[in-house]
Amino acid sequence: VLSEPTIEEIGKALKQALSNGVTKGSNALSQKDGYFKSAYKILLPDDARKVADKLRAVPGFNNLENELLEKMNRGAEDAAKEAGPIFLNAIKQMTIQDAANILMGADNAATNYLNKTTYQPLYEKFNPKIVASLEKIGANSLWKKAADAYNAIPLVTKVNNDLDDYVTKKALDGLFGKIAEEEKNIRRNKIARTSDLLKKVFAKQDANRK
Repeated sequence: VLSEPTIEEIGKALKQALSNGVTKGSNALSQKDGYFKSAYKILLPDDARKVADKLRAVPGFNNLENELLEKMNRGAEDAAKEAGPIFLNAIKQMTIQDAANILMGADNAATNYLNKTTYQPLYEKFNPKIVASLEKIGANSLWKKAADAYNAIPLVTKVNNDLDDYVTKKALDGLFGKIAEEEKNIRRNKIARTSDLLKKVFAKQDANRK
């Protein structure tokens, strides 16, 4: 029988588990197709879908939907490389008491904690990366051209030609979703507990669930 973990051990184990989860999660999303061919694929905003439908017959825009979809997801994949260090910094700042509460919390308690403590700084760091990525691969200029062409049609409700905020928020939703998946895995799957410390500390969580 494993001895009761100390509060320091709980803090250390939780930080270790979270660091593993965020590294794995952000690495997975930053690979080619990490977003584009996953459950976290970023779909077109309603405005863009409306524009794509309307411009389907216009030369130069007939494949707008597919091109935009791919470019938005490629932008998110590119930006996801930046997420790891921001998360790891937030995990370092976590107090021992936070860690103890999280251990006994729900399957996504740590992810919720990270969402609360990192969303704003992540958005601020992610947004310029998304902007740069979307610029680099031509998503912004493509969308701006399409939105301007659409807005020039008489009697249509004008659409916003800014994709950055939308893609940033969706990319972050995907990131937190992926981390929640990793967190649930380590809580529920004993094989995912790769060190003696993790086994000892998460055994306490298991006992608490019974």
